[in-house]
Amino acid sequence: MGTVLLIGTRKGLWIGRSGDRVSWELEGPHFPMTAVYATCIDTRGDRPRLLVGTMSEHWGPQVSWSDDLGATWSETPGGGVRFPNGTDAALEQVWQLTPGVQPDEVWAGTQPSALFRSTDRGETFTLVQGLWDHPHRPEWGAGFGGQAIHTIVPDPADPARVTVAMSTGGVYRTEDAGASWSPHNTGISAYFFPDPWPEFGQCVHKVAMHPSRPDMLYAQNHHGVYRSDDGGDSWTSIAEGLPSDFGFPIVVHPGRPETVYVFPLVADSDRMPPGGAPRVWRSDDAGRTWRELGKGLPETSYAAVMRDAFSADDGPAHGLAAGLYLGARDGSVFASDDEGESWREVASHLPDVMSVRAALV
Repeated sequence: MGTVLLIGTRKGLWIGRSGDRVSWELEGPHFPMTAVYATCIDTRGDRPRLLVGTMSEHWGPQVSWSDDLGATWSETPGGGVRFPNGTDAALEQVWQLTPGVQPDEVWAGTQPSALFRSTDRGETFTLVQGLWDHPHRPEWGAGFGGQAIHTIVPDPADPARVTVAMSTGGVYRTEDAGASWSPHNTGISAYFFPDPWPEFGQCVHKVAMHPSRPDMLYAQNHHGVYRSDDGGDSWTSIAEGLPSDFGFPIVVHPGRPETVYVFPLVADSDRMPPGGAPRVWRSDDAGRTWRELGKGLPETSYAAVMRDAFSADDGPAHGLAAGLYLGARDGSVFASDDEGESWREVASHLPDVMSVRAALV
């Protein structure tokens, strides 16, 4: 068994491989000169499937998959994700690919903000019409990176329950497999609005959940770090103790639902690590207290880590400590095999890193 690491950048995909999560071999680029914002490793079934969402300036957006760990790739002619006729919309980018709860189910989040579902492991997708037809949709705005659904959180205990987050728009949830949706943003501030506590319109950067505690959610907002203990019905700030409440990713430990990681930035104008010192911050008590982790990370760096460029592998499922992986916009990638206590550089001088995913296979 080894670890596969997908590194999506603005100019292609790199694949890291390791037998011990200490030494790494890197290959790439796959899909050169395409932006890879979405990467996914679906470990269900007889063999894992790698999925990537690419964006070519010439060919447009596409979802590609590999069943041989990246040796070869396939794609659906004409694009696996497409808006149906009559929607008056065109796909600009695939921002998220997430395995579902049902067999062969894969979810895709896109720009413009839309949700798609696949029942054939990501080869073809169907628009979730209930969210697309939501009366709030005309009022969803565009964040700095665009107007997109960037987070999809299926509930493993209830296949009909799915939570999504978008920039901007906030958190929405379905209880009936996508037929209807409701906003779930109570307690998350939108300080940039005249009413800072609106029903929707929040700029949520990322939402995370541990499968064993589906009612406990964490959110990194555009200014604000939050936890929900009731599935998103209400949110409470857990930012006290952090050097900044701004950032993009938030990651839950794969074995412990009360352990959560963030990568703070100073914002709005700087969007750099506080003091130019890149650090991961970890809480082991669901955000009540925080601890700084930086051994092995650069002493000085001004590069940001984006919402999908920080992730954990499934080490605890195999009797190992959780592996953590983060990539920065300066093209560096770091890995930790001891749950963030120390870090080693996996890659440097790549293009901007936008997405990182890893799994033991």
